[in-house]
Amino acid sequence: MKVFHAVSEVPDGWGPSAITIGKFDGVHTGHRAVIDRLRAVAAERGLVSTIITFDRNPLEVLAPAKCPPSLVSNAQKLDLLASTGVDATLMVAFDRALAALEPEEFVHHILVDRLHAAAVLVGSDFRFGARGAGDVELLRRLGETYGFTVELIDDVRPEHGRRVSSTWIRELLADGDVAHATQLLGAPPTVRGLVVHGAARGRELGFPTANLSPESEGLIPADGVYAGWLTDAGERYPAAISVGNNPTFEGVPQKQVEAYVLDRELDLYDHTVEVAFVERIRGMVAYTGIEPLIAQIADDVEQARRILGVVPAADADERS
Repeated sequence: MKVFHAVSEVPDGWGPSAITIGKFDGVHTGHRAVIDRLRAVAAERGLVSTIITFDRNPLEVLAPAKCPPSLVSNAQKLDLLASTGVDATLMVAFDRALAALEPEEFVHHILVDRLHAAAVLVGSDFRFGARGAGDVELLRRLGETYGFTVELIDDVRPEHGRRVSSTWIRELLADGDVAHATQLLGAPPTVRGLVVHGAARGRELGFPTANLSPESEGLIPADGVYAGWLTDAGERYPAAISVGNNPTFEGVPQKQVEAYVLDRELDLYDHTVEVAFVERIRGMVAYTGIEPLIAQIADDVEQARRILGVVPAADADERS
């Protein structure tokens, strides 16, 4: 996938393009339905499939107090978009200047002049231009003027009539329901970060963990213990994951993500790893002593094995 970080980076003669536009936070199943149709239209008409997205939620500029946390970082979003097979993504810096563009100016300057739009695919709630003045009907009229078609894409509504959205996924992560969030995302929610040195308490307890830096990318789910996967340099390992401030000990930073890789000890310090959350095992609990905590961690590990379908190393050796 080609990536352009500014309209000026799009080369002369690009296109003609099939285009869709949006925040694409999380690149969830609703987004993927739009992208699948985008690629189909591009293939049918011999067009270049192109996504326009933004480097931040527009609310960060327009109404910061109402801006929710992002599900993924820009780097994660680009990786997820690349996995869809789309030809190119233009990630535009959303600033006051972009927000002030009148709808026709936005269409003429970006869609027509640079990307040579032949087809534009949007959802029913699509708005564009200054003050959100542009809607689907205006886009259709501009398409007739500038020579591109407009196709409306239906929302994905898997259950109870509610449409898949980043807002819904944030609610699920806030509740720790990563299994349901996985259904809406099409993949487990994932945090990416640098492994840093911690207090080594896990090692002292017999369960050494990889501690992610507080500057990790991706929205961290609710405090608790999870079964999941840790990926390092393309290798994926089953893990029991703790999220929270570890209430048994004082002085542990809030929202600490620690992953215990099952059955093997890896030197992961200074590695950038991904931690994917598959299922929540339990909430975070304070223990009155070390022995009950060790017993609980051992049980968490067995629960993680069951959820992930992992055979203990000793059992695997006996079977081989």
